[in-house]
Amino acid sequence: MTLRRSEILAQLSDTPEWDVLVIGGGATGLGAAVEAASRGYRTLLLEARDFAQATSSRSTKLVHGGVRYLRQGNLKLVLEALRERGRILRNAPDLAHCRAFIVPAYSMWDLPFYSVGLTFYDLLSGGESLGRSKLLSPAAVRAALPTLQPRGLRGGILYYDGQFDDARFAIALLRTLFDLGGTALNYAPVSQLLKAQGRLRGVAATDSETGRAFELSAKVVVNATGIFSDSVRRMDDPATPSIVTASQGTHFVLPRSFLPSENALMIPRTADGRVLFAIPWRGRVLVGTTDDPVPKPELEPRSTRQERDYLVEHIERFLGRRPLPADVLSVWSGQRPLVSRSSTASTAALSRDHTILISHSRLVTIVGGKWTTYRKMAEDVIDRAAPLAGLPRLASKTANLRLHADEASTPAEPLHPAFEFGKADVIRAVRYEMARRLEDVLARRARALFLDARASLDAAPAVVRLMAAELQLDPAWERDQLVAYSRLAEQYTL
Repeated sequence: MTLRRSEILAQLSDTPEWDVLVIGGGATGLGAAVEAASRGYRTLLLEARDFAQATSSRSTKLVHGGVRYLRQGNLKLVLEALRERGRILRNAPDLAHCRAFIVPAYSMWDLPFYSVGLTFYDLLSGGESLGRSKLLSPAAVRAALPTLQPRGLRGGILYYDGQFDDARFAIALLRTLFDLGGTALNYAPVSQLLKAQGRLRGVAATDSETGRAFELSAKVVVNATGIFSDSVRRMDDPATPSIVTASQGTHFVLPRSFLPSENALMIPRTADGRVLFAIPWRGRVLVGTTDDPVPKPELEPRSTRQERDYLVEHIERFLGRRPLPADVLSVWSGQRPLVSRSSTASTAALSRDHTILISHSRLVTIVGGKWTTYRKMAEDVIDRAAPLAGLPRLASKTANLRLHADEASTPAEPLHPAFEFGKADVIRAVRYEMARRLEDVLARRARALFLDARASLDAAPAVVRLMAAELQLDPAWERDQLVAYSRLAEQYTL
């Protein structure tokens, strides 16, 4: 199905009222919209910028139960996430897969401690287990992770978890939404919540490309804007207190030579108590993440010197090689929307569970959670939203709903030797995946910005020419896009 913006805008004008209107086009919003549409509700999703532009394209690419949540005693979250992990792997097998992880042990106490914990993790998986964990000798660990620091190595534990491509998964949800009869529009920021007799009845929004303003009626509005949830809540009630605390996580992408293996490395506790991963991803190695509070949410957060130094030091400590600035193919940060119940709590201790709030005007807000549990979050929020809208109570159908298959393929002639995408992928991104700007293709459809920022700049002119031809835009648009993208890509290099 070709997704033409003009046709979507016309549909907005022709629809007198939506059953469910979702604000936010990240994991939570897309999941909620798919959930609503799968039940037969007339569903519209509005995204202020591009789909998955903020937090949802900047994860550590894991589909996991969360080993560290066992240490915190949050069994409910782990059980839920493990169940959802299995569903993601079954419902999107082209986008999510099993990955072997190895936890190295540098003391004899670590071996039984982590072995017991990961065995319990296996047991909690039940029928969704991806394979049993097992103890490894020092030699077996070195064979599996050739660049791992050998000094003091006592052995390790192998376990299995899931991996996926977050932004591509978001696009699969978008395509699934349209397959189910739902509608979505990016670059359509909501500027106002519309009320009648104190009850929410819709939103005012704007088409960023034309400046056209429109009002949309809806039986219920779901606020699924992640780190920006409090901003939408204050449209509803300017006096409402904040509930979101943003935590920033930074990642490096390095050449495969830093970890020439199909196995991932997991350090369950660094010197300051954090979890660190080094994971094979698209022919590179993804290393992360940090966990630091930030004063306010940002769409394009910048990594701090402290975060970069932390990653450099730990890469050298565990992989035996200090990355130089030229080794870092891409550095990027994302912010997590954590539910804050105490202004003094550290972000590492704040809840990763999701929370649903309903205001006096019946604005439904969902915040918190993580990518792995996106579907359960969606089920929960639509279960709460549907009765408010007077919609029929219908059971969720998404537990076994196969998502729209990812159609990416390795072209015969890639547009740049550092990447696998070619001309057909760019055209598909514009025609079928609602890419409107150069950044949309290079950052989220093709992942080039996240894989190798410098190489993505070299690919940009060919990509923007293809986009301009598809969108019927002039050379001035091409030049503006290249300038904007160059400024963005600079932030992804050291």
